[in-house]
Amino acid sequence: MRTDFATLTLATVEPGLLLLTLNRPEVRNALNTRMGEELREIFVPLKFTPGDLRVIVITGAGDKAFSAGGDLKERKGMADDTWRLQHAIFEEAYWAVMECSVPVIAAVQGHAYAGGCELALACDFIYAAATANFALTEVSIGIMPGGGGTQNLPRAVGERRAKELILTGRPWSAAEALAWGMVNAVLPPAELMPAVLATARRIRDSAPISVRQAKKAIHHGLQTDLMTGLHFEVQAYERMISTADRREGILAFNEKRKPRFEGR
Repeated sequence: MRTDFATLTLATVEPGLLLLTLNRPEVRNALNTRMGEELREIFVPLKFTPGDLRVIVITGAGDKAFSAGGDLKERKGMADDTWRLQHAIFEEAYWAVMECSVPVIAAVQGHAYAGGCELALACDFIYAAATANFALTEVSIGIMPGGGGTQNLPRAVGERRAKELILTGRPWSAAEALAWGMVNAVLPPAELMPAVLATARRIRDSAPISVRQAKKAIHHGLQTDLMTGLHFEVQAYERMISTADRREGILAFNEKRKPRFEGR
């Protein structure tokens, strides 16, 4: 994976743990076409070929914003066909984040508005600074959420709450997001990244095939009825029985040592 992106900064914090930073702080990390293309380039291959990657953390540069959403200055005067083509790039990028085979954690400081909020919701779960706030403001400018917001938000906070938030466009706090089940933890700003990285390390140190299969079972099982989901779970479980990691995990437990998982 290349790292010379114009709008994103990639850093391998430790083997298997990638930190991806939305890096346009001068515009509160607003999403322009280039950022959409670069997110798409990174995440599309990860659905099937994660390589040695085990967990990804997405955050925004600076403390003012995770992302303020789509870059409306770039969109000023944009022709309809150009707008459609740009939005297709965002759709492909966001869907690829949701379909990424390895866990993706959002670390949110400051504003996560519109497309920025949708990107956080596209991740597997969210940790937020106490100063973070969220909003899906699209109806106030004549559009609507189109990066998964109308689907991911109600799945996180319930249909009625999501309708209120999306149809009014009003912002909500990190504390509210925690109470409603949208975020997993709210922390003082200085403690956010240490907490996120600690969680990422626990995922990184677990058996990678097990993590990917469990994520897949949850993600796809929730789209079906219970019995279909249970059948899917069993199929996902079967994938691990013949792995070297399964044998290593049991051996390490019995030898009272930390397992050495290799993803095979």
